[in-house]
Amino acid sequence: MSSAPAPRSRWRVLFSEFIRFGLVGGVGFVVDVGVFNLLRLTVMSPENMHEGPVVAKLISTALAIVVNWLGNRFWTFRERRRHDVLRESLEFFAVSIAGMGIGLACLWFSHYVLGFTSLLADNIAGNVIGLALGAAFRFVLYRVWVFGDKRKHSRSAVEIETMGKASPIS
Repeated sequence: MSSAPAPRSRWRVLFSEFIRFGLVGGVGFVVDVGVFNLLRLTVMSPENMHEGPVVAKLISTALAIVVNWLGNRFWTFRERRRHDVLRESLEFFAVSIAGMGIGLACLWFSHYVLGFTSLLADNIAGNVIGLALGAAFRFVLYRVWVFGDKRKHSRSAVEIETMGKASPIS
């Protein structure tokens, strides 16, 4: 008797996780776009700071990553989360930072190489193209690496070390 779910239920689980991932991402998107535009239009406008759009995107995405971490850990992938929170969070943030790099690269290329410097162009490059490419990248790596089936029951180094020690009452 196999413990693996039937193919139909695997697709249902994948679809459910994808929808939840999208909803959590939507909240993160609101945070990201809202903070980016607030900063881009005020203290980090290109008139005030040459690197302003990229720095604003860096800050807004970092805040969105925290929102996404909480939503994905406690809702999207709640059945997959691991007991070794520190390692899981380090992996989550590593994937998130790589995904952020995709969005920043799109914004940088559009703004500084192609010369599209308007607020609309910055939003399209960073918050549409960069976000879509980064989201696809993150979903795959969150699902197979950070919250992967084979990893949800993995033990932390502390648990493994503790298991290897003899009981004081032997």
